[in-house]
Amino acid sequence: MKRLIDILPKEYPYSVTGNKEIEIGQLHIDSRQIQPSDVFIAIDGNLIDGHRFIGATIEKGAKVVVCEQLPTPLPPKVTFVQTQSTTHMVGLLASAYYDQPSKKLKLIGVTGTNGKTTVATLLYKLYLKLGFKTGLLSTVENRINNTVHPTTHTTPDAINLNKLLALMVADGCSHCFMEVSSHAIHQKRIGGLVFEMAAFTNITHDHLDYHNTFAEYRDVKKSLFDQLSSNAFALTNKDDKNGMVMVQNTKATKYTYALHSVSDFKARIIEHDFNGMLLEIDRKEAWYSLVGKFNAYNLLTVYATAFILGQESEQIITALTSLTAVSGRFEYIKAPNKVVGVIDYAHTPDALQNVLETINAIRSKNEQLITVVGCGGNRDHDKRPMMAKVSTELSDRVILTSDNPRSENPEAILADMQTGIPPQHYKKVLKITDREQAIRTALSLSQPNDIILIAGKGHETYQEIKGVKHPFDDKEIFIKNASQIS
Repeated sequence: MKRLIDILPKEYPYSVTGNKEIEIGQLHIDSRQIQPSDVFIAIDGNLIDGHRFIGATIEKGAKVVVCEQLPTPLPPKVTFVQTQSTTHMVGLLASAYYDQPSKKLKLIGVTGTNGKTTVATLLYKLYLKLGFKTGLLSTVENRINNTVHPTTHTTPDAINLNKLLALMVADGCSHCFMEVSSHAIHQKRIGGLVFEMAAFTNITHDHLDYHNTFAEYRDVKKSLFDQLSSNAFALTNKDDKNGMVMVQNTKATKYTYALHSVSDFKARIIEHDFNGMLLEIDRKEAWYSLVGKFNAYNLLTVYATAFILGQESEQIITALTSLTAVSGRFEYIKAPNKVVGVIDYAHTPDALQNVLETINAIRSKNEQLITVVGCGGNRDHDKRPMMAKVSTELSDRVILTSDNPRSENPEAILADMQTGIPPQHYKKVLKITDREQAIRTALSLSQPNDIILIAGKGHETYQEIKGVKHPFDDKEIFIKNASQIS
């Protein structure tokens, strides 16, 4: 067992009341998981203040409590660690508890509004293909080599994050590729981690339900690069208007990539269809199974990252050409009646526009493009009308439907979306709250070779309504209804 004194940080202030030498069990921020001898870290979160549960954790046998305010009177035989911010402290404690796992492998963080999952997952697949033992931390799944570990957030909490990294180290992983969300940065879930490299994809309107302004959202993302050491690498998208802002204060060695700007790494789309694209990366042409301009950026990010980390250009390209799309990211399905289905996670205006523009660039225009789209409940309201506007401007028909309404009224969400529809497009829009019925209707309206984009949920296999997650998979629903209609 570890002692408390072994995990207390040197770089962050605290005071201890009680025995520093005490042996400790596990670390927890969830009071329900406390066992005798465990450490409870009281986090003042967005919804619940963990300080309310200090008494309950002591009754369960917690021997150490880390908190911002000491209870009165102080319970006997319990050691208290008081600090200004337990949110900041938890990452430092967890890193020390799990023996600094981020220092024992190359940890690469991928941040941005769109593309994080695809870039991180392709890097993971690439490095496995190149013979490395590799870990992945993503929205879709966490992986240690070929073993899947369940995921509930884009980035796990600091304790579980370090636990997963420690498991990767124990399993011989040399690299870990990790999505880093703005929530995770702001909530200090990555506190105490040491990154070998960080890559920036792009930044557009998102999460303004959480961040007060776009500038705040941008600056939170930027802080990932600000904390990199002089031994690290920073890669940024020079075509994004905030790309150079991200790296302006970093100590890391900077690299840029772009399709249009002068940069360290360049790519150019030569041709593309629904089966993939011929892409030139650093003057080398190859066919890739991913589709669209946004995936050209993703592939270039992956190539540049691997090259910076020391892999040879030819080996990277050869391996990348054999990799397939990430689940729920421009996933292409041909129905029995020859209708084309595209399942995509696009849940921001920019991501949706990218997918629709990609489809329109590929299609012949002799077929309909029908878009089924919704917006999540209890999330950024401002993007709802924007999502509807983009859909109607770039589609022949649009069906507004539920995404994950959560605790909101689905009809109210659709009403918000409708405010963004230009009057000239009213006639092309249907509103069907039930998502399966919306997909079924899109199929019934379609003819052979028509294209149906089902946007917003991608890889998700559930629909969250009133706090309950009901089984729902866009891909399965499309295939089931397509076979019935055909």
